[in-house]
Amino acid sequence: MPHEVPDSPRFASPSEEAVWNLLREQLLDDDLIIHGQRVTDHDKDHEIDMLVAIDGAGIVCLEVKGGEVWHDEDSWWQARAGQPPKRIDPVGQARQACYALREYVELDPRWTQGRLRWDHMVVLPHSELPADFSLPDCPRWKIIDRTQLGQLMPLVRSVLLQKGGELPVVDATGMQQLRNALSGRGLPQRDVVARALENEDQAEALTSHQAVILGAIEKLNRVEIRGGAGSGKTFLALEQARRLSRAGQRVALVCYSHGLASYLERITSAWKRRDQPAYVGEFHELGIRWGAAEGPDEQERNKRTADFWERVLPNQMLDLAEKLEPGHRFDAIVVDEAQDFADEWWKPMLACLRDPDSGSIDVFSDESQRVFDRQGSPPVPLVPLVLDHNLRNTRQIATAFSPLVGQRMQLRGGDGPEVRFIACTSEEAMDVADDQIDPLLEEGWRPEDIALLTTGSRHPEQVERQDAGNKSYWNTFWDDEQVFYGHVLGFKGLERRVVVLALNESKPKDRSKERLYVGLSRARDQLVVCGDPEFVREVGGADVARRLGI
Repeated sequence: MPHEVPDSPRFASPSEEAVWNLLREQLLDDDLIIHGQRVTDHDKDHEIDMLVAIDGAGIVCLEVKGGEVWHDEDSWWQARAGQPPKRIDPVGQARQACYALREYVELDPRWTQGRLRWDHMVVLPHSELPADFSLPDCPRWKIIDRTQLGQLMPLVRSVLLQKGGELPVVDATGMQQLRNALSGRGLPQRDVVARALENEDQAEALTSHQAVILGAIEKLNRVEIRGGAGSGKTFLALEQARRLSRAGQRVALVCYSHGLASYLERITSAWKRRDQPAYVGEFHELGIRWGAAEGPDEQERNKRTADFWERVLPNQMLDLAEKLEPGHRFDAIVVDEAQDFADEWWKPMLACLRDPDSGSIDVFSDESQRVFDRQGSPPVPLVPLVLDHNLRNTRQIATAFSPLVGQRMQLRGGDGPEVRFIACTSEEAMDVADDQIDPLLEEGWRPEDIALLTTGSRHPEQVERQDAGNKSYWNTFWDDEQVFYGHVLGFKGLERRVVVLALNESKPKDRSKERLYVGLSRARDQLVVCGDPEFVREVGGADVARRLGI
C-alpha cells in the first residue's frame, strides 16, 4: 500500500472516493498519495483533488470530475444527477494548482532536488472520450476516462516518464522532502510565553476591577489594605498614588527595597506629568534627598550598619522632616510593602505631611511577608480592608503557597504548568537551580521571563552584577537578553513569569518561613523549586510539602 495522507480523507463525492481506492490498489509501497492538498498563491486558493508522487517517476496533480462531462468546442461542461449542467475548467484547475504547488515546494529551503518531473492530469471516472480527442491545452494522454481506470497508475507513470527527458525523477529523498515541505515550515509551536501573556491579560483585567475599592474609600484618608501575594496590592498602591496626584495633591509613593523602588519609578515615569507623584522611591533615599547622610554600604552586614539604617538615619530624617518648608511637604503618603517598615520610620513619614493629624495615608501590606526583623506599624488609626483574591499567580502556583498566606484566598489566576520540585541538599541547591535554566529556555521561555532567586547566600552572578552598583544591578531586571539573578529579600513586591527558587539556606532561621513564602509566590506562570524536602517540611509544613509534590 502507498503512503496515504490523510489517514481518513473526507471525499467531496463518491467519484473521488472511487478514484482514491483504485489508486491505493495500484500504487506501490514507496509511492505517496495525498487527498485535498490546498495551496495558495497571489492569484487564488487552489485545491488538488489528489496529489500522486510515484517513486522513480515524478509528481502529478489529478483533477477528478464525476458525472457526465463533455466539451462543446468552447468550454468543458459537467452534469450531475438532479443538477443543471455547469461550465467547468478541469484542465485549468489542474494546471494552475500544479504550478502553484510546485513553486511552493521549490521555495522551501529544505528542498534540494531542483526541478523534478511535475505534471497535471484530469480523471473522468464516469465519462468516455473518443480516441482522437485533443485540445491545444489538453492532449488525449492528459485525460484518463472510465475505460482506463484499471490502468490509472501505469498511465500516470508513463506521462511522467515521457515528460522532459532531462528532468530527474523523484526518489526516496525527494519523497521525504516533499512531505516535509507540505507539512509546512516555521510553524508556531505551543508557546509558553503566549499562555503567560494570556494569563497576564486576564490578571490585568481582574486587578483593574479591584480599583473600585479605591472609589469606595475615596472619603477615607487613612487606610490599610492587606492582602496575600498576588492580590494586586502594588497595582492599587500605584493607582491610588496616581489618583491622588491627579486630584492636585503632592504625593510620596514610598517602599523599602531597591528592586520595588526601581519598578515603581519605571512605571510612574511613563505616566502623564499631572499623574506623577512628587516622590517615588525608597524610604531611605527620601531622607538623603532632604540632606541626611548616605550611610555605610548596605552589603556590610554588621551591627553598625544595621543601627544606622534602622535608627540613626530615621532620627535624622525626623529632624529634617520637621524643618521642611511647606512646598516640600506632602499631602498624601502611599506606602507599598509596609510590613517592611520599622516603628522609627513612621515618625518622619508623618512629620513630612503638611497636616500630620489628617494628611492622607494609604498603606499596603502583607504580614506573612514580614521577612525582616522589624515589627513596625503606623502609630495612627487606619481603616483596615482585606483583599482575599489571588489574581496574579496561576492556580498551580497559588495552590502551592496558599497555606503560608495567613488567610483564605480565592484563586482566580489562570491555569499553567505544574510546580516542579527537584530534591537536593541545600549545598547543591544553587547548582541544581543553574541546571534548570537551559531546559526552560528550550521549552520556549525567554531569558527576560526567568529569574533565579536564592533564599540563603547570593548567587555569584548577582554578586558580580551588584559590584557595579545597585542602579546598574536593577537595570538588569529590565534587560530582555538576560536571566535575572536575585535574592528573595530584594525581590519582594516583584514578579517574573518564571522563577527558579534555590532553597540554599544551610538550616532554618527565624524568618525562613516568610522567605519561603516570598520565594514561592514570585512566579506568575512557572515555578521550579530546588531544595531539601526536609527543609520544606520543617519550614513550610506538611501541607506545603505535599502541594509541592514531596
